[in-house]
Amino acid sequence: MQDNLYNLAFERSILSSIVFEPQQFDELSVALREDDFYLPAHQDIFKVMTQLLQKDHPIDEEFIKKELIKIKKFDEQVMLEILSANPISNTKAYVEEIKDKSLKRHLLTLTTEIKRVTVEEELPSAEVIDIVEKKLYDITQDNQTSDFKDSPKMTFDTMEYIKEMKARGNNILVGVDTGYHELNKMTTGFGKGDLVIIAARPAMGKTSFILNTVNSLIMQGKGVAFFSLEMPAEQLMLRLLSIQTSIPLQKLRVGDMNDDQWGSLNGAIDKMNDAKLYVDDHGSININQLRSKLRKLKNKHPEIEIAVIDYLQIMSGVGNQDRHLQVSEMSRGLKMLARELNMPIVALSQLNRGLESRNDKRPMLSDIRESGSIEQDADIILFVYRDDVYLYKEEKEREKAAKADGKEFISEYVEKEEEDAEIIIGKQRNGPTGHVKLVFQKKLTRFVDAQPFAKGVETVYENVDTRSANINVANDMVSMPPL
Repeated sequence: MQDNLYNLAFERSILSSIVFEPQQFDELSVALREDDFYLPAHQDIFKVMTQLLQKDHPIDEEFIKKELIKIKKFDEQVMLEILSANPISNTKAYVEEIKDKSLKRHLLTLTTEIKRVTVEEELPSAEVIDIVEKKLYDITQDNQTSDFKDSPKMTFDTMEYIKEMKARGNNILVGVDTGYHELNKMTTGFGKGDLVIIAARPAMGKTSFILNTVNSLIMQGKGVAFFSLEMPAEQLMLRLLSIQTSIPLQKLRVGDMNDDQWGSLNGAIDKMNDAKLYVDDHGSININQLRSKLRKLKNKHPEIEIAVIDYLQIMSGVGNQDRHLQVSEMSRGLKMLARELNMPIVALSQLNRGLESRNDKRPMLSDIRESGSIEQDADIILFVYRDDVYLYKEEKEREKAAKADGKEFISEYVEKEEEDAEIIIGKQRNGPTGHVKLVFQKKLTRFVDAQPFAKGVETVYENVDTRSANINVANDMVSMPPL
């Protein structure tokens, strides 16, 4: 039984190889973790080796001994056994064996944990499943960490981060590309572990807005998980194809296209066949189910860099709690999941109807439905706002009133091919708030940057297709408010 859970001879050989050939430690420190070693004394030695590497000190017998004595963990017998072990040049097989036995020990620990939460604590089955899935995901992803990070570890990681940022030069992006140049400048992208809320009233275009982000990412070869609770996957694909080809969405829906448009569509289809886009369009899902699905998908496809939920208020609650408590559980669960998977999670959200009674209808944080917990948990909150939506609505109300009074109605509203739009940054935990100007291309349900920006010697728009792509299809404009 014990032979199946550890191999001390292999552990000694690995540590001996590091002492006699310290240059191997750079590679081994990535492949192995402190708790992959079974013997506590071996764990201490590996930890000290890591600290010496961070301090840029020699990883040799004398420095290891000095550090171990300092923390009162030096065992002369263990050190002699390591120094007398045969160092090896090809460590791959040894590392794999140590990792395999470490995994088995973690799984054995998990079985004990399952018994504890199931029998001793008598937790509900849904909660037990969530605990087990999270632990299993952590094990398979090698995410077992200590309870605390000490100062040397934090300062080392921070310096590595600063060096990485310096190496990027003037690149404004730190997180995941939003797909919009000016928004990237304001946010530096969506950060790993961030919960991002995109909120708007119906017809403002929150789904269209995030689909432009999704399209930008998949065109860069990045992976995206999309939970579509409101529309089937095929409708999402139609919107993405419209964004990519500049073919009006209504034409795609009915297949009314000329030869050039068919050719453009076929080219876009070929690109989408290679896209790393994964859509779950089951209309009802709760936070426990979403966690389980996303963990499994991320484990199978580690290239996924962002997850999108469209939209938060459609998610099912767990149990018979009041709705505001259910939404609190959802938002907190999404934030914790974003940190666990180390990637941004974007959740779309509805706004309260009350804002429409104000003169200035630009959204505020208090306008988010069940806003208390969402506002608290979110790292970034973006509002999508288009003034033309309200101008059009007011025009229709005036027309209705005129007809009711038997008066002639002369419309003053001019329907535009392109409408001004605003992205209002209502909250940003690690950056400024403010406004970003965009343009909404109505028939394509596509947002683009309001101003071109320079890339090298050329001046181009952020999106793959420029705004001028609409000129040839101006007569095809169909007024369809986006979701």
